Amino acid sequence: MTETVTAPRSVQGVTIRAYRPADHNACRRLWAELTEHRRGLYGEEQQGQETGAGFEEYLTQLNLSGLWVADQADQGVVGFIGLMLDGRAGEVDPVVVTAAARGRGIGRALLARVADEARRRGLRRLQVSPVARDSATIRTLHASGFNAVST
Repeated sequence: MTETVTAPRSVQGVTIRAYRPADHNACRRLWAELTEHRRGLYGEEQQGQETGAGFEEYLTQLNLSGLWVADQADQGVVGFIGLMLDGRAGEVDPVVVTAAARGRGIGRALLARVADEARRRGLRRLQVSPVARDSATIRTLHASGFNAVST
């Protein structure tokens, strides 16, 4: 999916801001939730409790250019989004919002923040590759101005 033009969006009580080292544990928990969600979509069996250890590897990727969190006033970090660079193109990876906070526009606000950053950096393309079976995420991406260019 490729981004067109999205209007900035705000969500009552939620601040979209740059990732800080103090956000690490919350983002690691969100990573674990994302991993469990994706496994559930494909009916994969859980091999013990997901710890979010993949978040550590994610942070070491050399093409990781930015990471932003959705910080809810009374709950702390409830979502995050990353921007990966490939030349003059960007890729959104991942977009994560905790299950309890979904459906309130937080994912769209995170996507708008990354789209603004991509425009600021002069990127020619911004893409995201959702899991094919995740229809809720695909609907959010369409609502945020992303259009399917391939399957």
